[in-house]
Amino acid sequence: MPVNAILALEDGRCFEGTAFGAIGTTTGEICFNTSMTGYQEVITDPSYRGQIVAMTYPQIGNYGVNPADAESAAPHIRAFVIGELCEVPSNWRSTQSLNDYLAEHGILGIEGIDTRALTKHLRSLGAMRACVTTALNRDAAIAAATASPPMAGMDYVREVSTPDGYLWTGESRRWRLANASTGEDTNYADLPPVRHRIVAYDFGLKYNILRRLRQAGFEVEVVNSRTSATEVLAKNPDGVFLSNGPGDPAALDYIHQEIRQLLGETPIFGICLGNQILAHAFGGGTFKLKFGHRGGNQPVKDLRSGKIAITSQNHGFAVDPASLPDDVEVTHINLNDGTVEGMRHRTHPVFSVQYHPEAAPGPHDANYFFQEFADLIDNAKH
Repeated sequence: MPVNAILALEDGRCFEGTAFGAIGTTTGEICFNTSMTGYQEVITDPSYRGQIVAMTYPQIGNYGVNPADAESAAPHIRAFVIGELCEVPSNWRSTQSLNDYLAEHGILGIEGIDTRALTKHLRSLGAMRACVTTALNRDAAIAAATASPPMAGMDYVREVSTPDGYLWTGESRRWRLANASTGEDTNYADLPPVRHRIVAYDFGLKYNILRRLRQAGFEVEVVNSRTSATEVLAKNPDGVFLSNGPGDPAALDYIHQEIRQLLGETPIFGICLGNQILAHAFGGGTFKLKFGHRGGNQPVKDLRSGKIAITSQNHGFAVDPASLPDDVEVTHINLNDGTVEGMRHRTHPVFSVQYHPEAAPGPHDANYFFQEFADLIDNAKH
């Protein structure tokens, strides 16, 4: 029997729908994602820790869920908001329906929501706190949303970073269709030999970043967010990678000070939160965006070449360009709002991007950054 559910926003606006997945009550900052596919990657992306995610695409769940497409070991979203749930998924790789997957992990879902109206509301007024509930009435749900903590000032990295370091040995081969006419008799391409050994900080690291790094010839040792610069340099890595992650980058002082000590000591490449952490390590700052960039259709311009890339993004904060010192160059900007999408240091071998070159399921316009990191390391060695 259908269970009624309510999505209540802190400004008092409410949407009524039907529950799927788990039942109960949860709160978090609500945001929207404009991707047409990749809902499983969204649900398991650690960067969504503390957030309720609404998908703008009207029907979700069509191809089910399978373990190979997860970006981490478990979901990180607080709740999932969609227009319509596909109850009978159809895909040969599917092992579970979206409904069963969320129920297994205790994640609330609500369908039957006018996601277009919700998205327009958030675009006009900005991201805000929300409550999804099957247990509270409208007034109580609004009160719960209002009482929940804001995203600004939150350190969710402590919750998602690996407790222990490890060497990445997961499946990293590129998947492909076997083709007997070309002699390809397996669904996987061979991995290249290891060229460089790097240390990757896990601030909320996505599996596909690790896969892409290995495909680019990197051996990756993952360390947690509390690892000191001294410990990292003692490993004598060829370079250091700074991962994506959730929460407010300004709340991570204990990380900024360690990354600051790595500048000039080793090549560094940062993605998403890693880009924002570098800004703070440089002596700059960040600010909260009105409603963030989340989806697979964000246009970015490379100021060095003039080329445009369509990119996958998931962030609610951005680097303040006016705060950056003179020895840091802004290399990429978002064409929708002009915000910083990439930086490089003018003297140290350090660069970063705000978006996701490893994007799964795509787009793949920005894949080349992993090769740029390898080239940066080669140049530093010589």
